[in-house]
Amino acid sequence: MMPVSRYVNSKWNLFAGMMMIILGLIIWFNPFDTLLALAFYIGLGFIAAGVFYLISSYEIRFGWYLLVGSFDILVGFVLISNLGITAASLPIILALWCLTVGIIQIISSLEFKGIDLPWKWTALMGYVGLFFGLVILMFPTVGTVAISTAIGLYAIMFGILQIVEYRLCKNIYKRTC
Repeated sequence: MMPVSRYVNSKWNLFAGMMMIILGLIIWFNPFDTLLALAFYIGLGFIAAGVFYLISSYEIRFGWYLLVGSFDILVGFVLISNLGITAASLPIILALWCLTVGIIQIISSLEFKGIDLPWKWTALMGYVGLFFGLVILMFPTVGTVAISTAIGLYAIMFGILQIVEYRLCKNIYKRTC
């Protein structure tokens, strides 16, 4: 374990906190650029998740995972190949993904129930996906603003808490010396 003295004497924690606040403000004041970057990373995430579902599908011989995995990979490549369009339509794309996967999860839960496997959590996830998909479709502009606002707010709060933690640890170290 690192001694407290080394932790609190490192100005890097303070600099990291300040950088996160700056990053949060940049995100807030550049929502479209944030959505471009987010579209890229979400696309990569969809591709990775899809690959894992495909591997799982072949390993356990479950066709619905093959469908979800193929769909996730397709959505991932669409997101990455058209970043400008994707950023503008990200809420709609995410809503359609939530609806599609929600339906597949509900159908899977019925199959799970038929072969005496735990099915209620899968069904619940499906219904939650349907709910979020419908809400985002009804209010896509709110979805766009909410995405950038939430990410920016998180970065700013993380930065503030990092600075507070740095100062608290520094005060504790001063009292023990």
